[in-house]
Amino acid sequence: MKIGLAQINTTVGDLEGNAHIILEAYDTLLKRGAELVVFPELALCGYPPRDLLLKSRFASDVQATLERVAEKITAVPALIGTIEMAPSASSGRPLYNAAAWCEGGTVLNYARKSLLPNYDVFDEERYFEPAAHPLIIQWEGQQIGITICEDIWQEVDCFNRRRYPVSPIDELSEASLDLLINLSASPWHLNKEESRQNLTKKISQQLGCPVLYCNAVGGNDELIFDGDSFVIDPKIGLLVQLPKFESALQCIDLNRPKAIPEQSGSAIKNMHDALVLGLKDYAHKSGFKKGLVGLSGGIDSAVVAALATEALGAENILGVAMPSAISSEHSVTDAEALAQNLGIDFEILPITESVSSMEASLAQIFQGRARDVTEENIQARLRGIQLMALSNKLNRLLLTTGNKSEIAVGYCTLYGDMCGGLAAISDVPKMQVYALAEYINRQSEIIPSNTLEKPPSAELSPDQKDEDSLPPYPCLDAILHQYVELGLSRSEIVAQGFDAETVNSIVQKVDRNEYKRKQAAPGLKISPLAFGIGRRMPIVQKYSN
Repeated sequence: MKIGLAQINTTVGDLEGNAHIILEAYDTLLKRGAELVVFPELALCGYPPRDLLLKSRFASDVQATLERVAEKITAVPALIGTIEMAPSASSGRPLYNAAAWCEGGTVLNYARKSLLPNYDVFDEERYFEPAAHPLIIQWEGQQIGITICEDIWQEVDCFNRRRYPVSPIDELSEASLDLLINLSASPWHLNKEESRQNLTKKISQQLGCPVLYCNAVGGNDELIFDGDSFVIDPKIGLLVQLPKFESALQCIDLNRPKAIPEQSGSAIKNMHDALVLGLKDYAHKSGFKKGLVGLSGGIDSAVVAALATEALGAENILGVAMPSAISSEHSVTDAEALAQNLGIDFEILPITESVSSMEASLAQIFQGRARDVTEENIQARLRGIQLMALSNKLNRLLLTTGNKSEIAVGYCTLYGDMCGGLAAISDVPKMQVYALAEYINRQSEIIPSNTLEKPPSAELSPDQKDEDSLPPYPCLDAILHQYVELGLSRSEIVAQGFDAETVNSIVQKVDRNEYKRKQAAPGLKISPLAFGIGRRMPIVQKYSN
């Protein structure tokens, strides 16, 4: 059989737009000789639809759109990720996460998702009812099992426990399948592709048949989907692999299988490409064509500007330097050099007079109190006011430039440098920001060498350096990885050789600044655990471990 994989980029809630993409991909693959066309999970409504599923007409609107799509499907079937309304008399939740088997102008059958993830960024138990069993389709003399994303993720979790009491794969292993199809909307994070393919290889071996994995691609809110769809045969290995981070259509003839080498790409390239895709889709799907970045001459704003330029085009990016009376000369010259290298528009809007005016306004109330971080934050907040004004007036998406290390310990100013519509690198630790900068400069100098070499500084007080109040970033990043992403306690981190006083200080900063992160712009997720919807810590709490 010749199967078409439609690795498409859909938008949550854009039913008509998504339907157009589905039918266009179907027609293209039909012309290439496909005998069955497979689409990703929830392709019709976009993933994740979240509380759109609770709107009174959403499910019926999706159903009506599916029926219109099905009318255009010929004798060549299409397997389309969608939602299915449960029968009105049934108990449980009113919807299924489903795959519609469309053929001959109608919907002939539905495969329903059995395992509903309810961890990290997933909350499908909030909306969907699980299927009792996976569906097996008899088609063209073949037995085809159909699963949806989590249905194949049956491995143990970080606590060495199975997440689910049942296994669709174990059940399907008794059915002598000729093919397993998995429709996925699997969000990407670093090294996700390796675990995904290793898992699928095991399943192919267990079932003794090829496994076709069709994944979504694109950015929806903070999630980035990498595509990377593939087909694995238990005897031959990898038969086809679609590109990462771009839409793609490809046919695979399972009657003529041939092994191909795996295309993995370096971790830093994948991170770069993921951020560019996530930034581009967040802007365009939100209705923005142009971007805005405050340029400090530092590494973080330089990397964000470079990513934005690649995502939206140099002609659509404005960089703004906002020096104060204590800003170094190189903060402006480095920012200007970056703008010239990128070919973006550049403006200098000093805040010296604004700072003086604000301090004069507050002088009577502040009288008798020593200068402290308050005066530093006035600078950051005045910069935020200017950038937000430009964003409003010029209809540009303002990108915040804080990295994960700074956001973790609260080394950022609420209503200052945290102002913006998207936190492009909020899930990228400081040392990985430097690695991204080196990758951006892989062919020629884009980010100035001085930006890469000078000590990091917020430049909110004279001769200020980040290491005045933080440990060196390699140490900080290592501790944050253990505490934030792995969930280890202070004593467990100290037992690994870290200084106890340093660990205690960092942990206190992380816990104390939860309120800031709750008010931050949404950020692009590229790690297994980002600050965002997947991490739900209380703001007011007294537990300390």
